[in-house]
Amino acid sequence: MADFLRTFDDFRHQVFRLETFDFYDSKSERVPLERFRAGLPQDPAWLEPWAQRVRSIKRRGASIGRVHVVSEPLSEYVTFEMTCAYPSNIDAGEEIGVLPRSTAQRLGVPELDYWLFDDERTGVMVYDGTGALTHVEVTRDPALVRQHVRWRQICRAHATPLREYLAEAGLRPQVGSEHQLEETGE
Repeated sequence: MADFLRTFDDFRHQVFRLETFDFYDSKSERVPLERFRAGLPQDPAWLEPWAQRVRSIKRRGASIGRVHVVSEPLSEYVTFEMTCAYPSNIDAGEEIGVLPRSTAQRLGVPELDYWLFDDERTGVMVYDGTGALTHVEVTRDPALVRQHVRWRQICRAHATPLREYLAEAGLRPQVGSEHQLEETGE
């Protein structure tokens, strides 16, 4: 996994993530998810490592974005992710879109998670039955990379920006600058 994480340091122009699951079991999210379930406020410290990575990517002039394909109504986990994690990611500079699963299926987008780096290599995320990441299959296979580029283009063209999606769904960020402004009355 450490080799894959270094990939974020050596791409040149852009990185994109396609997420298609309604639940992920990430150790770093377990406590924040329990706090969300209990209706407790979030400690934004758990978001800082990813925010630092995003800011580093942006400082070197590269772009980072993702589209999350979601079932509607939203699962509890996706609601948590969209209101507690993603707003901080956006504040750091990540572009995030949301695509309803019904639209993705109509467009032929598979249920497959991957990272795409510079349209040159891709890392397919492999999860076990509980939603825990088991490994990443990195390849430069031109046919697979072209397919992932195509799905990125389709997803971005049809996705709704996160903040717009949240407003339409009647959800409010629980972490991030928008939430902090609401709390201080600014």
